[in-house]
Amino acid sequence: MDLQLADKTALISGSHRGTGAVIARALRAEGATVILHSDLEGACDALADELDADAVWGNLSSDEGCDLVLQQLHRIGEVDILINNRGGSDGGDWSDDTEQWLAAYQHNVLSAVRLCQAIAPEMQNRGWGRIVQLGTIGSRQPRAVMPHYYAAKAALANTTVSLCRELAGSGVTVNTVSPGYVRTPEVEAWVRRWARKRGLEGDWGDIVAAFCEAEYPNPCGRIAECEEIADLVCFLCSERAGFINGQNLMIDGGALASC
Repeated sequence: MDLQLADKTALISGSHRGTGAVIARALRAEGATVILHSDLEGACDALADELDADAVWGNLSSDEGCDLVLQQLHRIGEVDILINNRGGSDGGDWSDDTEQWLAAYQHNVLSAVRLCQAIAPEMQNRGWGRIVQLGTIGSRQPRAVMPHYYAAKAALANTTVSLCRELAGSGVTVNTVSPGYVRTPEVEAWVRRWARKRGLEGDWGDIVAAFCEAEYPNPCGRIAECEEIADLVCFLCSERAGFINGQNLMIDGGALASC
């Protein structure tokens, strides 16, 4: 399937590692020009060399950091596709103070809002664009832990719908992709620690099957690979996905199955 991305330029925030880096590789494989991003200068250099890509840096949790990113983008050129991948949590629970809630909102919501405010009007003026936000199934079914993270991701999904309506008729679509557990190095290490505490060792397939039965029941009986998230993101960026708009797409193996 030709996704017709060869003449498109994509900015992927938080693409120095993990799922963001896999998304960047997938978009590059589809022919898109990619611009990598990291909070810290130089963090994307190795991947930029691999993908023959430009890289920008700056902490999107502040206006000053976002302005730094935008100055670098201005020298590179126009962005057709914006992937708001930057985000995450350092853990925490309901005992955390409000400063940690505000930090979670800056990290997971306003970092994306800042880029949307700067880049979406340019897409609108050109009559075409794709914005994809990376969320989590926890925005619909949060756990007791990390309440500020899940609340922020729920707000991010809400901004998707609002921005979709703001850009109605412009040729720009805005969607959220919300994975369940994804096999990043950090998640795999955490699942293996979970298994060792229960006396489980050996093949990853056996470990993840036991984990899913106990902690993450879903009809597929496993967790997602990063490449599966990237494939969905790439499709949403294509012409073929032009009628998918304002959606929060779960990619969770059916864990939150609904009708």
